[in-house]
This record gives sequence, C-alpha cells and structure tokens, in this order.
Amino acid sequence: MIISKTPMRISFLGGGTDYPSYFTKHGGAVLGTAVDINGYHSIHSFYSELFDYNIRLAYRQLECVSKVADIKHNLFRICLQHCNIISGVEINYTSELPALTGLGTSSTFVVGILNALYAYRNEFVSPKYLADEAIHIERNILQDTVGCQDQIFAAFGGINYIEFRKNGDYIVNKLPISNERIREIESHLVLVYTGIRRHSTKIATEIVKNIEQNKDTLFKMRELAEDGASVLSSSKSILNFGEMLHKSWLHKSKLSNSISNSAINELYSRGLAKGAVGGKLLGAGGGGFLLFVVPPEKQSEFISGMNVDRVLTVKINAPGSHIVYAQDSSIK
Repeated sequence: MIISKTPMRISFLGGGTDYPSYFTKHGGAVLGTAVDINGYHSIHSFYSELFDYNIRLAYRQLECVSKVADIKHNLFRICLQHCNIISGVEINYTSELPALTGLGTSSTFVVGILNALYAYRNEFVSPKYLADEAIHIERNILQDTVGCQDQIFAAFGGINYIEFRKNGDYIVNKLPISNERIREIESHLVLVYTGIRRHSTKIATEIVKNIEQNKDTLFKMRELAEDGASVLSSSKSILNFGEMLHKSWLHKSKLSNSISNSAINELYSRGLAKGAVGGKLLGAGGGGFLLFVVPPEKQSEFISGMNVDRVLTVKINAPGSHIVYAQDSSIK
C-alpha cells in the first residue's frame, strides 16, 4: 500500500501572471504558500481475477470498472493512463476541503495521485518532475485553462516566490523566513468561506482572453508579488503585507467582471469594517475563500462580526507532496 499526502495552497500575490500566454511574453511571478490542508491518496493491489472488476476507485463516489477507459472521473482516468497502470488496483481519495473553493484542490489531486502512482511503481520522482507532469496533464491533456502555480506549490511545498520565465521555465525561490516570523504571519491570516462553490474555467478563460488588454494591470500585480516577498522575508509589519493584498485585489477585480459579485464585495467590505487591513479572494474568483489579514487583537471581533458559517486559520510553509506510508505487496 502507498499513501501520499499533498498540500493545498494560498496564493498571496501575482496570480494571473502564471498563465503561459502571459509569462512567455512578459515574464511572471507569484508569491504564495502551501498550507496544512491536504488531500490523501491511497493505492494498493488486489486479486482482480477474483472480482468482476479490475479497478476500484473511491472518492465522493465509488467506481468499479473493468478497464481504465471506463472510468468516469477525468483526473483518475488520465493519470492512470499516463502512468500505464491499467488493472489490479484500488485507489481511495480523501480531502480535508471540498473542491471548487479556491485553494488549488484540482492540482493537489493531480500531484498527489501522480506521486502515489509513481511510488506504486517503485519510482522516485522529484518535485520538479511532479509539478511539470501535473502542468502537462492539466493544460495539454485535459485542455483546462489553468495557470502553473498550483501544481508547483503542491509538489514543492513551502513559502515561495516563483519566477516564470519567458522561455516557459520557472524558478522556485523558497523565502528565507524564520520559524518565529512564520508564526507571526500565521497569526494574522484568517480564511472566510463565501459559501459559493464555483468552476473557475469560465473566469480563467476570460482572464486569458484579455491578457494583452490587461498586461499593465498584470505587471503591477507581478511587482506586488516581488514587494510582498521582500516584506515577508523582513521584519516589516505584516499589516503592510495586508495592504499589498488589498491593492492586488483591486487590480485583480479589473481583470474580469466575473471575478467578484455583489455578495463577495459585501463580505469583503464587511471584513475591512470589522478590522481587516486587507485581503483577497483566493483562486481565479467567483467564490471559494476570502483571505484576510487581521491583527490578532482584533480577530475575535472580526470573526463574530463576519456572521458566516466557516472561518479557518491555517498553518503555512507546509511540505510538498510526499509519501507518508509505503508497504510492499506481493500482489501485482
């Protein structure tokens, strides 16, 4: 049996500049962190000749099929085909958060299952290889309109300033931040669930379609990512960082009319009124979680004043996808 553990991410600044259609022309950069909210894949062999199916998948639904091509779940099917594992396996997926909430759950899934499948084949692969394979699967095989940061955070983990080069490559710069500074950053972060689950494909498509039109705005967002990395890795006030998030959110809202709506705007304004110095909507937009920077002494009033069902605090600088359990089996 193999069990992989893969983190989700919070994108702080620079989101939108990680689309190849932008960074291959202008260069891009994002600042973000892997967080302690994870997805788990377990995979093991079974005597499929004794059953009336060859592959069993358990996630929100249960699939028992005779061949990979019959799998309904796109990501399961594509990843099994990609790794040439076609029979005699049972795979289970569990997640600490549902999909469509803006924390990169799809890329967490792809990176995590690839890591588990390669380990099942007794192959060690690097974080760079995992991220590149996940980007290839999501962008080229599934033809999804996605950026390239989520896969990198899921594979590498950490708090990173990621530079996207015009040649299509990227550099992952792990920020030199002390444990004390990490705890200070964490103490200011609050996630508020909007109650809206959304597919971001339409929004992402609109952003990509208008990239040249919005290139100046995206350049400002990229600059904020660089400035934010400097603040986090220094002793400057985290409140300054919150103000940067607010500026970035104002820029991001201009990229597409679908990024926000009246309900999200009202919730964001309420957060500022209740003590937050800044924040942003996570993911492409349209719903999911709002991230706020709130001084610790104001968080009790902030949380009670938001009047929502779910408020989360998170640990940052989580490790990238890794195998937490591996046991050899004679069944193949």
